[in-house]
Amino acid sequence: MRQSHSAQLNQRGNVHFSRGFYTEAYRCYARALEVDRKSGDPRALATTLGNLGNICAVSGKRRQAQEYYQEVLELQKTLGDNRGISATLANLGNLHVDAGEWERGRAYYLEALDRMEKFEDDAARAVLLSDLGLVAKETRHFEQAMNYYSESIVLMKRVGNQSGEADVFKMMARMYLAWERYDDAMACAQTSLAIAERLRDELRMGGAWYVMADCHKAKGCEEKEAQFLQRVVRVDRKYGLPKLEENTRRLEALRLMPERKQSMAGEGAS
Repeated sequence: MRQSHSAQLNQRGNVHFSRGFYTEAYRCYARALEVDRKSGDPRALATTLGNLGNICAVSGKRRQAQEYYQEVLELQKTLGDNRGISATLANLGNLHVDAGEWERGRAYYLEALDRMEKFEDDAARAVLLSDLGLVAKETRHFEQAMNYYSESIVLMKRVGNQSGEADVFKMMARMYLAWERYDDAMACAQTSLAIAERLRDELRMGGAWYVMADCHKAKGCEEKEAQFLQRVVRVDRKYGLPKLEENTRRLEALRLMPERKQSMAGEGAS
C-alpha cells in the first residue's frame, strides 16, 4: 500500500530526528502539517502534531511543544485512542519534569498510568513507572521512588528491555546516593554496569561509572573517584559528549589534590 504524502514527510522527518538534524526534521513535519490541515484526516494530523511536539520539546521550545501536545490530546480523545492519550500525557509530564515542575509532571504521569488500565503495554508502563520514580526521588520521597523503580525493573525484565533495565538500575543508584545509602547505590550501579557490559554499550557503561565516581566522592574516597572518572572521561572523549570539559576539569582537580595535601602538610610542619 502506497504511503500518503503526509506519512512520507513524517517518515523523512523521523530519519532526520534520529540523526539529530532537528531543523531538517522540523521542516518535514511542518510541511506534513500543511498537508494534514488540508486533508482533514484526524489520525494523520495527530501523528504529525505529536512529532512536532517532540521536536519542539528536545529543542527547548516548551510552550510550542505544549500547544502541539494539547491539540494532539483533543484529537486522540475524539478518536478514543487510549494508547495515544497515555503517550501524550506522558510527553506533557516530561515537559514539566524537564523544567523541574515535579508535581505537575507527576499529575500527568499518574493520569497516563490510569489510562493504561484500559490496555496492556508492559513496555510503556515500565518507562512511566521509572519516570514516576524520578519525580519521587527528586521530591525526596525515597521509599516511594524505590517502589516505582522496583516495579519498573520487573516489567523491563518481562519485556526483555535490557537497556531500559540498566537505565533504571542507574536511576535507582542515584536515588540511593541522594538517600545517603552508599553501599546500596554502589550495588545498583554495579548491576547497571554488568548489564551494559553484556550489551557492549559503552555509553551506559560510562553512565554507571559516573554514578560510582559520585558514590566515592560522597564517601571521601578521592583516589577511587578519580579511577572511575578517568573511565568516564575516556567515554566522553570517544563519543564527543557534552560533559567532557566539565568532567576533565573535575578529574584534573582530583589528580592535583594529593600534591596540595602534601604541600599543606609541609607548610604545617614548618
